Amino acid sequence: MMHYQWILFDADETLFHFDACQGLKLMFSWYGVNFSDADYQHYQTVNKPLWVDYQNGQITATELQNTRFQSWSDKLNVPTQTLNSEFLRAMGETCACLPGAKALVKALTGKVKMGIITNGFTELQTVRLEKTGFKDTFFPLVISEQVGVAKPHPAIFEHAFGFMNDTPKDRILMVGDNPHSDIQGGINAGIHTCWLNVNGAPLPEGIEPHYQVGSLEELLGLLE
Repeated sequence: MMHYQWILFDADETLFHFDACQGLKLMFSWYGVNFSDADYQHYQTVNKPLWVDYQNGQITATELQNTRFQSWSDKLNVPTQTLNSEFLRAMGETCACLPGAKALVKALTGKVKMGIITNGFTELQTVRLEKTGFKDTFFPLVISEQVGVAKPHPAIFEHAFGFMNDTPKDRILMVGDNPHSDIQGGINAGIHTCWLNVNGAPLPEGIEPHYQVGSLEELLGLLE
């Protein structure tokens, strides 16, 4: 095992699948709506810029949740927060681990401490950890909605460090799929980083992770 005492993981598309289209289709089916691929594309034109604003600290989690469902709230006469909660419930029902996640966690248990830092929302994270059998595996579980600041801001990492008994920063590794929030965030916080680059995307200019892997299996091999 490498010299790390702690590994901090992102959640969505690092440990868990996040198929928003599938979740939205399930959620809207509860309202009798046939949510199409075109509907999803339109949703994303609203949703994606909101996430950038959220990660940059320009809007709150509640503003993101409300704004992304405003047009559907108007159409269905259902409050935006209700739609958001139902969406998170649907995502919880359709959750699944990424390939290699369970084997990775099993192999690391007892050898290194594992935590999660996520920009996702509390309603989903809690359900998902229970359903995947990871409820008692990760500590700290740091959720931006609760902390009030999102990755890549160093403050959310500093919040996590408060639970980690003054562990030297060079003994902490951040693993995530998003180079801007996970990798740049880890760099901003002064810890080592590993980019999970499943699709072989080019590295964004100016961001230099300590490691790069194409799968969780490759990550396990690297750590061992």
